[in-house]
Amino acid sequence: MEQLAINNSRVISELPVPLEAEEIVEVTEEALSDDRFIGANTHQVSYRHLKEKCTIPVFAKDNESTISHQEFVDIVSQAAHLAFQGEHISEPAIRVSHPIKGRIPEAVGKPAKDLVEREKTIYYERMAFLIEIPSISEDINGNSLALSLGGVRAYNVENLYGRKTEEKFRVFIGYKNRVCCNLCVSSDGYLEDLRTRTVSELFNRVVQLFGMYNMDKDLRTFESLSEYVLSERQFAQLVGRLRMYQFLKPSEKVGIPPLTLGDSQVNSVIRGYYHDKAFQRDAYANLDMWRFYNLLTGAYKSSYIDTFLDRTVNTLSFTRLLLESLKTVQTLWYLDGQ
Repeated sequence: MEQLAINNSRVISELPVPLEAEEIVEVTEEALSDDRFIGANTHQVSYRHLKEKCTIPVFAKDNESTISHQEFVDIVSQAAHLAFQGEHISEPAIRVSHPIKGRIPEAVGKPAKDLVEREKTIYYERMAFLIEIPSISEDINGNSLALSLGGVRAYNVENLYGRKTEEKFRVFIGYKNRVCCNLCVSSDGYLEDLRTRTVSELFNRVVQLFGMYNMDKDLRTFESLSEYVLSERQFAQLVGRLRMYQFLKPSEKVGIPPLTLGDSQVNSVIRGYYHDKAFQRDAYANLDMWRFYNLLTGAYKSSYIDTFLDRTVNTLSFTRLLLESLKTVQTLWYLDGQ
């Protein structure tokens, strides 16, 4: 096979033909990745549960099957094994939300309390999963970061009442902070709107993302965050402006980098500033940007499955802008006057 050099200094084999559905290797359930990368209203399920207990939605007008959650997990897992050959790759940790329940025809009219398991059907509207590669890890600012990758699937963005068309997926590669299980993902490692009709096309797009990801670039960014700090006064103004931003008129938001935090999430950041054992303020009430970044990503773990990745990626972009403002003393609305 022809060898393809990739940016992370590793080598993967370029497939001579697209991978077909039957060629995808199914994952097992050994050495699972940590599933605390998101909380909100999600719960953990096993890969076996998805494969054996869940029905697969179809497009109503032509009865064509969607790409199922378990196929998506299989595809990304296979791509990871191809892109990082020789590394220890943990099995996926899977979290789901918004169950869609049903029953078999024989159970029509039967009271719900009398249903037995074989009469029930279920699938999940939203699913997120994480695969860790613990053999590729770095210590950044006293925290162990493990290379991690995964994806998000949300059926609520598909038109299942029509004919089969391109399906939408989100795929990421970045790092997971082992101290708190927060994801550290940049826009370079994120495909926000991956659209495809086939599993082979999906596989090839995922392999391309993993091959192009420059892990050293993100690690340098994470390391640089600890070099600058927010004073207590700057932090107080910043969280105040975060509350104010959501109430600005659209014309007033022009030119202001967005960071959408709900009140409960802002409260989580403030609480962490005082009480988070890993990322609280120092003895002088200062908060370095690495700790601030992790307080933000920790707060976003309470987001819904279909929004948390976008918000996590935006957090790093926002933190970079904040860092540049501190470096160059340029005016940024969130710190204006400080």
